[in-house]
Amino acid sequence: MTEPRLLIGGGRLDRLRTEIRDVRAAQFRRLLDQCEFYAGENPPEEHPEASITYLGPASAGFALAYRLTDQPQYLEQARRWIAAAVSYPHWGRAHMPDHDLDAGWLLHGLGLAYDWLGDALPAAERSALREKLILQGDRLYRFAVESEGTWWSSSYWQNHNWICYAGVLTAGYALRDEHPPAKDWTARALDNFRTVADMLPADGSGSEGVVYWRYGVPSLAIAFELIDEQDGVDLFESCAFLRNTFSYRLHQSAPGWEYIVDHGDCHDRRSGHSLALYHKLASAYRIPQAQWLAERVRTGFLGREWHESGVKPGVRAEGYLELLWYDPTVPAESPEQLPTSAYFPDLGLVAARTGWRDDAVLASFKASPGGGHKAWDTSHRINVERGWDTLNTGHHHPDANTFVLIGHGSHLAVEDGYANHKLTANHNVILVDGAGYAGEGRYHVYRDMPRRHQAHVHSVLTDDGWVHAVGEAAALYPPELGVLRASRRILFGPSGSLLVIDDLAAETERTWTWLLHADQPSAPLADGRMLVRSGTGGMTVRALPEAGFEQTTTLVTANPTSSTPSLTVGRTLHTLRREIGPERSARFIALLLPGSALEPTPDDHASIDKTDPGGGAEISWRHGDWTYQVRLGTNEIEATARADGTVRRIRAAGSG
Repeated sequence: MTEPRLLIGGGRLDRLRTEIRDVRAAQFRRLLDQCEFYAGENPPEEHPEASITYLGPASAGFALAYRLTDQPQYLEQARRWIAAAVSYPHWGRAHMPDHDLDAGWLLHGLGLAYDWLGDALPAAERSALREKLILQGDRLYRFAVESEGTWWSSSYWQNHNWICYAGVLTAGYALRDEHPPAKDWTARALDNFRTVADMLPADGSGSEGVVYWRYGVPSLAIAFELIDEQDGVDLFESCAFLRNTFSYRLHQSAPGWEYIVDHGDCHDRRSGHSLALYHKLASAYRIPQAQWLAERVRTGFLGREWHESGVKPGVRAEGYLELLWYDPTVPAESPEQLPTSAYFPDLGLVAARTGWRDDAVLASFKASPGGGHKAWDTSHRINVERGWDTLNTGHHHPDANTFVLIGHGSHLAVEDGYANHKLTANHNVILVDGAGYAGEGRYHVYRDMPRRHQAHVHSVLTDDGWVHAVGEAAALYPPELGVLRASRRILFGPSGSLLVIDDLAAETERTWTWLLHADQPSAPLADGRMLVRSGTGGMTVRALPEAGFEQTTTLVTANPTSSTPSLTVGRTLHTLRREIGPERSARFIALLLPGSALEPTPDDHASIDKTDPGGGAEISWRHGDWTYQVRLGTNEIEATARADGTVRRIRAAGSG
């Protein structure tokens, strides 16, 4: 039988055949489970209106299972699935046929199957597959060349770029000895991924959010491995983003690990895991926590991710990559000894939690320009130099200065999930005269926005259980509003309390609206607080000085993929609102205290004293075993927390 060249060549196939008996036995079982599922499915005889991305990895899975076992049923299934894909005149139907994600996924999966199966495929079928790969590869390659500077061909920070070029690359490597033009495909894809590796943010943060991180980044790893193997270029070594991106994913994990922090477009709060990618990052960079998380998912909630995730092809189809990317020499180690807070400056993302336990409290706060600082600055430079539109941050919301709060097993202060019609009002932010940030109300909020429309985070400090940060978003509001200051300070305490202070100013009198969204309605308490209860977790919300809240509902619906027009996701937000104005300046102070929804709600003993026009205030409250005192000065903040003889203090710079 023909020897494979891609990913399992050079004697690796023989080693894998040995290792599936012991050190890779669990991953082998996963691959067989994947095959058993797809064996019970019938690929559509005609191209459906919905996405066909799954046909690629399904075919690759069967091909790998056959090469590992020599069992004919896997070859027969591979032939069945390949035949279906080959029969479609186009790859992709509802959106950009032949020129987008469906074509990218199928070129990758069927390119691997072509290489792995070799002459095990009957000659006529192998010829038909080769001609189909040439046809579709040429279509996608030509589109990349002809559309350079407009869509995904030069959208270096976007999952469509990574997936489509990974498909071109895989098929090109599979065919370049038989089809000379395929060398042009691989050369162009290699050049693209060199650029991507250099342009992605070094801190590893993902501006598209966890769901699209999970969807797109595996294709970076696929491409980098093939490039290293076939052309000897080590992009794993040169790409700081990939080296550091597991930290981003770790700190955007909700306590308990099954759910996520859902900044950006997120179909749901579960679609966040890729065991294959965790294994690859663990192997490439010797990250024991990535190995640990993969095992936690596999043994704990892989089934729910498989069945309930809204992202396709999703984790179900990745068994072949899990087996190939698992490195048994990397130990698994929980994150218990890692810092519980992190700052990702490119995305202006600050994440803090009270610990790594399943019942911990987590807060996530962010403020940045569209796509993060590097993408924003670089894309504007390229636009000036070449006239190219490279940003394409359609999955990044108008959400600067928003925050998420999760605690006691529940999402408490929440985001809107997926949105085609993106609105600032769907986030935990400030409206000015009822308006949000410039560019809102469309899918791609940041398209054609002047470079000056930037938010940023500063004064970040983490110390002894405290996390402090200040976000500034004034430049994001429409210029006609004359907003001079939109500064939000967050102070996360060792018990999980969250103090939020907004300082606002404009050239003329404006009405300022403070928003907070939750999954469930709030109930008023006798002392003026609002109580949110959601499953096992709850949260009290207090305005300081005491003020009332208005409660409304906000319905968000969206189609999360243009390749499946009939698919709709939605979320109902229960919204608390406060207003000040018309005034030229305003300050909102809010105290959010998470706790168990299954226990009586304790008094927080909160008070605020010595407020003055200069901005000074002394604030105190109680949360759990902790007593807090905060002095808010003009240019700094000092805070002390005490519990059981433990004293923790922090001093941080003001918001400017």
